[in-house]
Amino acid sequence: MTTHTRSFQPSPGTCRPTLRRLADDAGLTVVVCAWAAVLITLVNGKTYELFDQMVYSICIGVIALAILDGVRLTVLDDPARRRRWLIPSLVLLVATAPVAHFCGIVVGGLLLGTGRPDLHDYLNDRGQRGMILFTLLGICAMALMVLNRERVERIKLERTEARARAETVERQALQAQLRLLQAQIEPHMLFNTLANLQGLIAIDPQQASRMLDHLIQYLRATLSATRAETTTLGQEFAAAEAYLGLMAVRMGARLSYRCILPDDLRGTRLPAMLLQPLVENAIIHGLEPNIEGGTVTVEASVRAGLLDICVSDTGLGLPTTQTAAKGSGVGVTTTRERLQALYGARAALTLLPARPHGVLARLTLPLETA
Repeated sequence: MTTHTRSFQPSPGTCRPTLRRLADDAGLTVVVCAWAAVLITLVNGKTYELFDQMVYSICIGVIALAILDGVRLTVLDDPARRRRWLIPSLVLLVATAPVAHFCGIVVGGLLLGTGRPDLHDYLNDRGQRGMILFTLLGICAMALMVLNRERVERIKLERTEARARAETVERQALQAQLRLLQAQIEPHMLFNTLANLQGLIAIDPQQASRMLDHLIQYLRATLSATRAETTTLGQEFAAAEAYLGLMAVRMGARLSYRCILPDDLRGTRLPAMLLQPLVENAIIHGLEPNIEGGTVTVEASVRAGLLDICVSDTGLGLPTTQTAAKGSGVGVTTTRERLQALYGARAALTLLPARPHGVLARLTLPLETA
C-alpha cells in the first residue's frame, strides 16, 4: 500500500509491469515473514515449532499483501487519488492486521492439518491480541519498505528523464556551436580571396577573370559542404583541390601542389570544412610570405585505426616552439574547437616542423565509413 502524495506521473513505457511489481512485493513479503517466524520462535524458546511458525507467518503475510497490494495497484497508482485516499488507506492498513492474522492462521492450520481456530476463542485470547499487534507492526514495516523502494525507483526515473532532456539540450547547443564555428571559416576565406581579386583587377584584368572562374568552381565545390554537418573525404579533397587551383592562378609558378587520396577512403565521413582551413593556412602563413613559394601536399591515410590527414608545405615554417605547440590563426583555432566539441580527446590537430623546412599539420580523428 502506498500513501505517497507527491504528484509524479511516469512517462509511458517506463513504469514497471504490475506482475513484476507483485512478484517483487511477494518476494520481499516472504523474506520478512521468514525472519518474523524466526524471531517468534526464539522469543518462545520452542525451536521445534519453527516450521509451523514459518507456514503461519507466510500465510499471514501473503494475505495481507493481497489486500494491500490490490488496493495500492488498482486505486493508489493514480497520483491524483493518493491525497484523498490517504486517511482511508491508513484505516485499511490497521484493519488488515486482524483480518490477515486470523485468515492466515486458518489457512496455515489447513495446510498443517491442525484445524481451524474457533473465532470466539481467538478473540478472547490475549496472546493472539499481541500477535495481531506484531502483525500490524510487520505490515507497517512492509509498507514502508515498499514505499521507499518505489520512491527510489521514481527518483531514478526522474534522473533518467532529466539526463535525457539535458543530453537533448546539449546536442542542440553543440549543433548551434558547430554552425557558429563553421560560419567563422566561410567569410574568413572569402574575404581574403575577394581582397586578392580586387587588387588583381587593377593590374591584370585577364588574370582576374581566370581567378574569378576558379573562384566560381571553388564555390560550387564547397557550397553543399558548407551547409551540411558532415561530408565525405572525397568531397573535402575536391574542395581543397579547387582552392589550391584558385591560389595557383594568383601565385603562378610560386605554387605547386599534390593531393593524395586512396580510393578506399573517398567515402569516409568527417565534419564538413575541416580540411580547407589547414590548406588555407599553408598558403597564407607558409608560402605567400616566402619569396620562392613552395609546394603544398595534402595526403590522407589510415594509421592505428584512425583517419590521418596531413597538410604539409615547404614554406617559412614555424617561428618558435611555442607557436608549434599552440598554432596560430582563426582557421587552426576554430578547427581545434570543432574537434573538441565533436570528438573530445578522440581527435587532435597538431602542428609540427616539416623537413627540410615548412610546416606539417596533422589532423587525426576517428575513422567513420559512409
